[in-house]
Amino acid sequence: MPPPDDFQPSLFEEPLDRHEQFMQEAARLAAALPATLRFGTSSWTYPGWSGMVYRRSYPKTGATAPMLAEYARCPLFRTVGVDSFFYRPPTPEVLEEYRHALPAGFPLVMKVWDQITSYALNSPRHHMLRQLGVTPLQPSDRNPDWLNPTLCVDAVIGPALEYLGEHAGVFLFEFEAIPRSAHLTVAGFAEHLDRFFGALPKGPRYAVEIRTPQHLAPPYFAALRAHQVAHVFNAWTHMPTIGAQLLHDDALTTDFTIARALLRPGRTFNDAVEAFAPYDRIQDAFPEGHDDILTLIDRALAHAATIFVIANNRFEGSSPLTIANLARRFLLR
Repeated sequence: MPPPDDFQPSLFEEPLDRHEQFMQEAARLAAALPATLRFGTSSWTYPGWSGMVYRRSYPKTGATAPMLAEYARCPLFRTVGVDSFFYRPPTPEVLEEYRHALPAGFPLVMKVWDQITSYALNSPRHHMLRQLGVTPLQPSDRNPDWLNPTLCVDAVIGPALEYLGEHAGVFLFEFEAIPRSAHLTVAGFAEHLDRFFGALPKGPRYAVEIRTPQHLAPPYFAALRAHQVAHVFNAWTHMPTIGAQLLHDDALTTDFTIARALLRPGRTFNDAVEAFAPYDRIQDAFPEGHDDILTLIDRALAHAATIFVIANNRFEGSSPLTIANLARRFLLR
């Protein structure tokens, strides 16, 4: 399959000054950053980035791979978060398109299908599937595929390794908040993780992001460390800040780590979408969040660890500008 670079812009499209300025600044910053610091955004399919990240104008749908190819040419971006894999496993054709779009040495941080990570299928999407009769499971039922290693290898890890090759950078397991009705203790959750990661193939990088604050405890970190799995430091509505998570001495569990700047604590996803679209400028700067991320970067680099820093548009309004500002602050200190 040929590279997806044949997406043609309008013949009348003029160069965009803001794009040139952004790319020149990105190149200047990237040249001074350590190789083990990998900045990227959470997804990339935002037409509102045209004239900044993208020289071309893209439609809302149908240009995912061409947009990825142009995104990866920005020197400041050394990774990207793939959120869409959370909702369904990608087809081999999609994985091949992504592989052809990416330059050598560019790793993806890929969310794992939520059929494997959702303890109970109680999200709005699962509610819609119940209404359509796709699944008979009720919100209170435990998902029978939760932490199923065979399904994970067959549907997620195997295809990614086969079709993405070196670009299969990190498999990120995002665990939504586990309902209290599950009565799942910290030790119980850690035991499940221990069994699950013990059954997965060795070699790929795995990372865990949780949304249940009380699980940030020694048994959880010990389970990750036993299998060289990274804890994901997340800025999220109902989670302790990244700085607070760093207070756990054992939170750096392997030779790489991930920060995900998703939301200011207390702000919901829907509120951020409504307030910040189309994501072309910073709308609510969060310097305290930057402070936490920079502290984590310092800690990771001091441990000779690679660190992936992924920013979401809903963190401040525009993830490319969040990344550029973080890079500036890192270099100015």
